[in-house]
Amino acid sequence: MNEKYIPLYRKYRPQKLEELVGQEHIKNALSNAINLNKISHAYLFTGPRGTGKTSTARIFAKSLNCKNGPTISPCGECESCVDITNSVPMDVIEIDAASNRKVEDTQNILEKILYAPVYGKYKIYIIDEVHMLSNTAFNSLLKTLEEPPENVIFILATTEVHKVLDTIKSRCQRFDFRRITTNDIVKHLRYISDKEDINITDDALFTIAKNSAGGMRDSIALLDQLSILGGKDAISTDDINQLLGRISFDVLNNLTNSIINSEPQIAIETLDAIYNSGNEPVQIFSNLLDYIKNLLIVKNCREDVVFELTQLNEAQLKALKEQTQNVETHQLVALLDKCANYIKELKLTNNPRLWLEVGIIDLANLTENTTLADLQKRLSLLENGETSAIPHVSAYKTPPSPVAKPEIIHKPAEKPVSIQTQATVEKPKEVIEKVENQKAEQNHVEEFSPMPKAQVIDSSNDIGTLWANLLDSIPSLPTKSLLKQWANPVELTPEKVIISINSENLLKQFVEGNKHNVLIQAVNTLFNQENSNVLVRLPQPEDKIVKEKTSLPKPKAALPPPPPPQIKKEEEETPTIDEIQTIKDEDDEEGKDSEITLKSLNRMSSMHSDMVNMVVDLFDGKLIE
Repeated sequence: MNEKYIPLYRKYRPQKLEELVGQEHIKNALSNAINLNKISHAYLFTGPRGTGKTSTARIFAKSLNCKNGPTISPCGECESCVDITNSVPMDVIEIDAASNRKVEDTQNILEKILYAPVYGKYKIYIIDEVHMLSNTAFNSLLKTLEEPPENVIFILATTEVHKVLDTIKSRCQRFDFRRITTNDIVKHLRYISDKEDINITDDALFTIAKNSAGGMRDSIALLDQLSILGGKDAISTDDINQLLGRISFDVLNNLTNSIINSEPQIAIETLDAIYNSGNEPVQIFSNLLDYIKNLLIVKNCREDVVFELTQLNEAQLKALKEQTQNVETHQLVALLDKCANYIKELKLTNNPRLWLEVGIIDLANLTENTTLADLQKRLSLLENGETSAIPHVSAYKTPPSPVAKPEIIHKPAEKPVSIQTQATVEKPKEVIEKVENQKAEQNHVEEFSPMPKAQVIDSSNDIGTLWANLLDSIPSLPTKSLLKQWANPVELTPEKVIISINSENLLKQFVEGNKHNVLIQAVNTLFNQENSNVLVRLPQPEDKIVKEKTSLPKPKAALPPPPPPQIKKEEEETPTIDEIQTIKDEDDEEGKDSEITLKSLNRMSSMHSDMVNMVVDLFDGKLIE
């Protein structure tokens, strides 16, 4: 009764190389080094925590300093073996670099290196968490580590090898410890449970192994903690979940079902029960994240690897398979991304309950995260302009079959006209017929047809008529007037548009300025396509002068007032005052109020000539009184 209790992870620490679990490559390498008498002066053990780095270092030291050594099977009875087992050795010095990281501490070590070993053949220094040493401490150790005195061995252990200087690593033999597999951990836990008479189920052991992230020490420590719960009934997974604050599989299954079925009311009710049972918001989202990850694995991986990756029993895997029938991979990825973001938010907020509820409602209302087939249907309808035929789609359920697609004739964007009137422009008769033919063909195409190609206008159309239609598609009246006066169409086809401008100053604006984008948009509207190829250049001798023909007829009800009589004077190239009053500056991205713009234009027109106002508008200048 007075005997001091020893924790299981210390009681069952391996004492020989053959007792190491899950590190076969390390055992073979060190055993061969001992048998062949190829003992290096410096070793570097690296790997995750709880994988046996320090234990291996002690076993290796015991094997070298045993009275029968060097041997792979130390006796465990000699004075050197007993001292190492009891952690009070004379010739094996363990140093914690986290608390002895200064250069002075390293110098104290180097001063004692010259002393010969007392009992064993080697004086061995085990420096744990060596990455915590400062750079100056590393540098002071560097020369000694490269050429230590005879019978001195350094064993460095670290979990963050990237923080160790390359000059240190290059002077050591490096051994990388791997994470211990779940099966190896379960076998070792079952061996300890039988030895200690701990009544625990295999599912509970799998849960412990999965929760330890490949570390044997953490698994044994958790088993030791669970051993106090032993009674008539075997320790189950539910007991582990309660002890660790984890949510049971069935509760997570119900919560995920409500999310997949877009039932926020049921999700909130389930969440309230989970929260009231004592689970923290971050823990709830972390458990949900792990559950959805298992769903993703079950949906995308083979059955022979699913068990190894999820460590769930057959009943749980069957429940996950049923859930994956109602959800797609990209939806699960979206849910994982949402959970990760809300975990970050919960760690920063002062009101975690609020963000917990908001997050669950958000997960259960991912209306934009429809199935991939639904997204394709909706995209096809949007590309064809049939917004009225788009069905309402719930978050995850398959939508009803879409309504028959109505025939819609696409019209070009309406141009801005004067404040008093607004006229619409109709397409040519042959273009409308082609649009109708395309609509008829689309009714026979499969639902998931590729993106429709741009409509092509017959290049045999008269270039003068196309030029007139192009000018009508330009919303800016000054730009339109400048093109009428200075521009000439050389080639107008859907594949290529060439326009010559007989002015170097204007050419720069139509090549580099904002007027170039206006011209491209007008060509896109004319040919009903995107990214048109438009070239603006100076006139060349072979260019033919094209006369503008009358644009397409307009409805009588929307006819604008007759234009003023043309005057064969120099002023005919300048817009009239009435036209200036209808203009908004096309470069004004903020959209100034029309009344203020009209007042300023009236004030300008009253003070200066029309030619001066035209020049100011053309070059974006200002008048200095």
